[in-house]
Amino acid sequence: MRNWIRQAEADHGERDDRPSTSMLEENRRLAKENAELRRVNDVLRAASAFFASEIDPTRRRS
Repeated sequence: MRNWIRQAEADHGERDDRPSTSMLEENRRLAKENAELRRVNDVLRAASAFFASEIDPTRRRS
């Protein structure tokens, strides 16, 4: 019960020691977005290496 009260106080701006619910939701959304962007970057990096080897098969990846 105390945690709910503290969270409600944080949501109303009465407490600075914990993030508001909207801030927690935003952090979760951004964490998911970052994970997705990392996956996309890994795929693009792998595709780039694959196509670079197709263009010049004598070149070795390091």
